[in-house]
Amino acid sequence: MPYTTTSPTSGNAVRELDARHHLHPFTDTQALNRKGARVITRAEGVYVWDSEGNQLIDGMAGLWCVNIGYGRQELIDAASSQMQVLPYYNTFFQSTHEPVTQLAQTIAEITPGDLNRVFFANSGSEAIDTVIRMVRHYWTLKGKPYRMLLIARENAYHGSTLAGASLGGMGHMHRQCAPMLPGIHRIGQPYWYGEADGLSEDEFGLKRARELEEKILEVGPDNVAAFIGEPIQGAGGVIVPPRTYWPEIQRICRKYDVLLVADEVICGFGRTGQWFGCQTYDFQPDIMSMAKGLSSGYLPISAVAVGDRIADVLTEHGGDFNHGFTYSGHPAAAAVALENIRLLREEGVIESVASDTGPYLQAKLREVVGEHPICGHIEGTGLIAGLALVKDRKNRTVFDEDVGTICRDECTKAGLIARACGNRIVLSPPLVIRREEIDEMVDRLRIALDRTYEQVSNLSAA
Repeated sequence: MPYTTTSPTSGNAVRELDARHHLHPFTDTQALNRKGARVITRAEGVYVWDSEGNQLIDGMAGLWCVNIGYGRQELIDAASSQMQVLPYYNTFFQSTHEPVTQLAQTIAEITPGDLNRVFFANSGSEAIDTVIRMVRHYWTLKGKPYRMLLIARENAYHGSTLAGASLGGMGHMHRQCAPMLPGIHRIGQPYWYGEADGLSEDEFGLKRARELEEKILEVGPDNVAAFIGEPIQGAGGVIVPPRTYWPEIQRICRKYDVLLVADEVICGFGRTGQWFGCQTYDFQPDIMSMAKGLSSGYLPISAVAVGDRIADVLTEHGGDFNHGFTYSGHPAAAAVALENIRLLREEGVIESVASDTGPYLQAKLREVVGEHPICGHIEGTGLIAGLALVKDRKNRTVFDEDVGTICRDECTKAGLIARACGNRIVLSPPLVIRREEIDEMVDRLRIALDRTYEQVSNLSAA
């Protein structure tokens, strides 16, 4: 009997099957099987429902990706129509198709500067692998194969493949997949609230950016291929850089002829109030990875936008770029991405994030929970925000307990899906969220913070 959504299985039955057969990503399988997975059954707008009938505001837009919101029939129809005509064909062996070529043109239109060529993959992790391969290949074609080193940042996230995990700065990932990919160096993250040691935001932004120059000189300028960073560090806890940071990073890259890579997997497609985070923070990358919001998560697709400097060298030298994936530029995924971009454009979604809902969320968070006893600091821009959870607001003392996980679970009980990143709680709701839904989301967050504070106070007293 074919699977259909019209014959739902009970939540308990799904949980039992899940525990028996499904290995989840980034999950303690033993702990999950004791508890049982939360079964999500449907979604609409900014809300999801579970098998027990609970309604939750999806404060994380799935996994930072459902920018246009759930239930958009236009995206469903785009996938269905394309599958009826050409459900699949590859882009290997001198072949192409209309959806992928139109999408490449559209991405070239909305990306800043000369990012005029596009390579397609299926996930942000694959896009990062592509970036690494491409920048190293570029320098080889330029007659400088020794320019192989990559510089990234502590607490950065660039995916979970071996290459992505190696490039990222997540220690818990490194411990599980060592030895890591060689040729990667790191500098500190621009986390002013947690690491500034008395410096102003502007001073700290310059100090952290100049660590890049120190690292380049340490390893040798002629050995460095590229510097890569997320405009805002997402999975690191929504670390928003000081305004002085990215322009100085760009100056240093230009000085030493180091390629500048923007990982826009989270920030891209409107999250910060512009199409891409690099526009919000005023820097021009040579190459850019993107995924998530490209299709609003409706189908898997990612892309690497390549500047003319790199693409022209690849083209002029000839020869194969020996890299790609079976589903690179999948026609149905490309059709969905095209329709997603059309909706973002025609409905003025990104402009609304910049002028209305983004500023409203940032102000509402500070108004409602900014003075909460365990909220040490709020940072964010557009529709992305991070809250530092602290034991002592004055001294910025962190908890001994895993307060992030406690708060995340209390958010769920209060009807809000949020994410814990260490001792930080982060939010990244669909870009179509309305003011009244922001009010509801922040009120549920306040309830969760109250309950978390009560829990940790009781633990301290015990």
